[in-house]
Amino acid sequence: MKLLHLPGKIKPYLMAHRGNSARCPENTLAAFRQAFDDGADILETDLHLTADGALVCIHDATVDRTTDGSGAVADLTLDQIRRLSAAYGRPGFERERVPTLAEAIEVLPPGAALAVELKTDRFLEPRVCQQLVDELAAGGIRERALVLSFNLVRLQAVQQIAPGIPAGLITLRNPFPTPPAELLGPLWPLMVLNPLDVWRAHRQGKVVCPLDVRPEPRLSLYRRLKCDAIMSNDTTITGRALGKG
Repeated sequence: MKLLHLPGKIKPYLMAHRGNSARCPENTLAAFRQAFDDGADILETDLHLTADGALVCIHDATVDRTTDGSGAVADLTLDQIRRLSAAYGRPGFERERVPTLAEAIEVLPPGAALAVELKTDRFLEPRVCQQLVDELAAGGIRERALVLSFNLVRLQAVQQIAPGIPAGLITLRNPFPTPPAELLGPLWPLMVLNPLDVWRAHRQGKVVCPLDVRPEPRLSLYRRLKCDAIMSNDTTITGRALGKG
């Protein structure tokens, strides 16, 4: 994949944060499908590893918040996690489960990209990085995938295995980020502090997606700054505002 270039899709791209996590339980197949129905161009999801080494789409290190179970993801097998409802307490979604990476890939439409956030230091292990790259390749989306993290070392570990995979560094504090990463994800107030950062990033051949899961009040700013992608919890609303779908 040319760096965040999706043929046939118009920038700014719409990135679904954990799927449409406003209208469905986050990081579930229901949320992923809803996001694509809304016109999302990129699916963002989080990755942890189970006790038996399966890559699963869940944000927290434990299942306590988003499922009806308890315990650390790393201490539970995939079979144990599959028994849990990932409804997040929402009526009508009781049959949703924590999906595997492979299951998330299966619902990805042609031409859409997948951004996976590396939530654990297990991604410092070459074997785990190789597993991630192999699963992306097996799903036929190796060229439409990128890795994200707040931790640059995790990104570099994956790129050691797959040098061509784009990496995005998320930052909460630095208004002048210059990391060796292809995509920059600054928390949105940093864009206000340093509105020239998008221009500078583009001069360096990088792309920018603000960390802003409720971006509607700032969409005109992001468009004016020529941000490459817009993240959203509610892709229904944001997609409509961006003319997607």
